Amino acid sequence: MLPTAHRLRRSVDFERTVRRGTRAGRPTLVVHLLTTSGEAGNEPPQVGFVVSKAVGNAVRRNLVKRRLRASAAGHLGQVPSGACVVVRALAPSATASYQDLDTDLGSSLARAVKKAVRGTRDGGQPLAGTEHGVDAGSARRPTTTPGYTSNGGTAA
Repeated sequence: MLPTAHRLRRSVDFERTVRRGTRAGRPTLVVHLLTTSGEAGNEPPQVGFVVSKAVGNAVRRNLVKRRLRASAAGHLGQVPSGACVVVRALAPSATASYQDLDTDLGSSLARAVKKAVRGTRDGGQPLAGTEHGVDAGSARRPTTTPGYTSNGGTAA
């Protein structure tokens, strides 16, 4: 069972993790990982689960959720302190065994952690050639199209 301190509960945390976090997927699930810096580094890692109706009926969804929770408890050592993880079960997880889910979760977590630390040095600073974690080449591209207005086409 996943300890209470390691459970992600607030919808704001789920949304932030999915939108800003790194993503790694396998056939049965997708892992979103958001690492934090600063004072949150002393916090325990938190894990949340999203199991939609595409997985199956309520009985099947709860079975998948229980299996993922048990698996996540065993993989907490892979997750950095203060990080938030959202595990999204895909439709094939309904027919997957516990072993398949555990293997997919372990490899997805390892890939997400590797991706999250790849863009930074040991001190948490962006790598050379990047500006604030964004590729220097993409920073030069305009963010809007000339002549385009976002207010329905009328110029203000």
